[in-house]
Amino acid sequence: VQLVDSGGGLVRPGGSLRLSCAASGFTFSTYVMNWYRQPPGEGRDLVARISTNGLITYYTNTVKGRFTISRDNAKNTVFLQLNSLKPEDTAVYYCNAYLSSPYSDYWGQGTQVTVLS
Repeated sequence: VQLVDSGGGLVRPGGSLRLSCAASGFTFSTYVMNWYRQPPGEGRDLVARISTNGLITYYTNTVKGRFTISRDNAKNTVFLQLNSLKPEDTAVYYCNAYLSSPYSDYWGQGTQVTVLS
């Protein structure tokens, strides 16, 4: 099982990035996919979630209207489009795959997003 996060970088406020998470080794289409983030010195928090078929999404309030989660089950990949970035979005972003029954929980290695003027 592998989740490979990519797409992070250094951007100025107002900029955009597109994060990708490529999955392998499990049945991707049956897993709810999440993006979490962990700012420096803080805990890891849920940013966005997408259902198995991609029709239902959830966003934490601080990113609503700016971030968009999507998935391509044919390519075993989940994306997070980050627009109108703010310095407070600076964090390591982690992809997560979750299945409730039987319980399975996989994590990517993280990708650093830094928003700096």
